[in-house]
Amino acid sequence: MSLNTDIIRKDFPALNQEIYGKQLVYFDNAATAQKPQVVINSISNYYSTINSNVHRGVHHLSQQATEAFEESRKTIQHYINAAHSYEIIITKGATDSINLVANSFGKKFLNEGDEVIISALEHHANIVPWQMICEEKKASLKVIPLNQDKTLDLDALKSLITKNTRIIAINHISNALGVVNPVKEIIDIAHEDKIPVMVDGAQGIVHSKIDVQELDCDFYCFSSHKFYGPMGVGVLYGKEKWLNEMPPYQTGGEMIKSVTFEKTTFNELPFKFETGTPNVADVIGFEAAIKYIQSIEMDEIMVYEQELTDYAMTQLSKIKNLEIIAKNAPRAGVISFNLKNIHPYDAGTIIDKYGIAVRTGNHCAQPVMDMMNIQGTIRASFAFYNTREEIDRLSEAILTVQKMFG
Repeated sequence: MSLNTDIIRKDFPALNQEIYGKQLVYFDNAATAQKPQVVINSISNYYSTINSNVHRGVHHLSQQATEAFEESRKTIQHYINAAHSYEIIITKGATDSINLVANSFGKKFLNEGDEVIISALEHHANIVPWQMICEEKKASLKVIPLNQDKTLDLDALKSLITKNTRIIAINHISNALGVVNPVKEIIDIAHEDKIPVMVDGAQGIVHSKIDVQELDCDFYCFSSHKFYGPMGVGVLYGKEKWLNEMPPYQTGGEMIKSVTFEKTTFNELPFKFETGTPNVADVIGFEAAIKYIQSIEMDEIMVYEQELTDYAMTQLSKIKNLEIIAKNAPRAGVISFNLKNIHPYDAGTIIDKYGIAVRTGNHCAQPVMDMMNIQGTIRASFAFYNTREEIDRLSEAILTVQKMFG
């Protein structure tokens, strides 16, 4: 483990606190990550200095805010290696990005009898928007089933694809189970039939290096807040070809070229999909988060997190009557588990009393929980500021829970 977590942890002020008299252990990173001080400072600095609306002002502050906002877009573009900055659409989050694609793509390309394919591992945010647009358009929603090890059944995917398949929407990494999906292979399979693929990268952006041109995905979306940036900001990457053909998702100011009472014409990319005043401060804060990650280097983070996850898998596997879900599947940064005869909510509540934050429930992935015939899981999700000592504390807390329930 080459990262110096003692130094890194000092960059995250929220980690330096006690919960119920015990040093905080934060294992809820898949829900949202903590923020480094540089991100907090960036937001404060914006509001203290160049706060102004962007794109429409000739005065100095507006020009400075616009320049900072558009530089942030370019930073995101380069980080995921998009071909053009106008292929980066700023949204409210990954959920907003998915809704944009489902509604706009669906409005343009879905017709009665057409098909959309998702997977059994999806977050509700990548299920419900597609259900709604399919219902509206009288299209069908198909689901890629799971193998026994909770990986996606790619043979089944191939059999699901027909001449009526219009788009495939899958997550990169399951937020509920931590399973890493073979997105490149799925994209290649889809493109053999000229079917576009949208990747929900809410977890993928956090635990892997993303190159959208190498993946050749048609859409890739993610949130800032899971990637150590502020809440309320997300990104939709879309290939220029698709974004130009898709109609606007929402309407109002900024996304228009001209408006009369008889006719409205729409702005060019990316502004066609960015109506109203954007969350300028937090977009700039997201840029600060990306630059912070780049200063540590993603390759180093990936190695450290995998070592940490492997250690957690080893330690938790030693505990009797503890079942790790999808134990043998490829995983990144997330472990979902259950304790025999103990409800996840009860266990999580007691674990919290030991200063350890874990997530319990169905993790907005109720269908996969139903498929496994379980109510939910306890989820521990890791970041590069977590340590082996913290995992040991989790193990001790679990043992205490088991003793309490005897």
